[in-house]
Amino acid sequence: MINVACAIILKDNKFLVTQRSEYMNLPLKWEFPGGKIEKEETAEVCLMRELKEELNIEVAIIKKLNNNIHDYGNVVINLIPFVVEYILGEIVLSEHASYQLLEKDQLHYLDWAEADLPILKELINSNI
Repeated sequence: MINVACAIILKDNKFLVTQRSEYMNLPLKWEFPGGKIEKEETAEVCLMRELKEELNIEVAIIKKLNNNIHDYGNVVINLIPFVVEYILGEIVLSEHASYQLLEKDQLHYLDWAEADLPILKELINSNI
């Protein structure tokens, strides 16, 4: 099982979501950005590192949501989501094809990675 931290990023009262590049696993699927938790690293520290590396942004963690364990067949992912607030940094994509800033009611129109779907549902049904 691979532990992965991901971020539901609040920026300007919208949600920042990213599209995986055509060279990544699950090409062109949308996701809450993040990455694999390294050995001896907490989910929170991983999230801060990954967002800096992948998007060039700094965030503040607001709260943790429920984990989602998803079996893709060739790999099992334990996706650990956090709601975060954008603090600073110009968005620069180092791995993703694109990003969007969307209202909550627009998120369900995207073609999401399967592991992110339960997290999306929890977000849509929340008061966040």
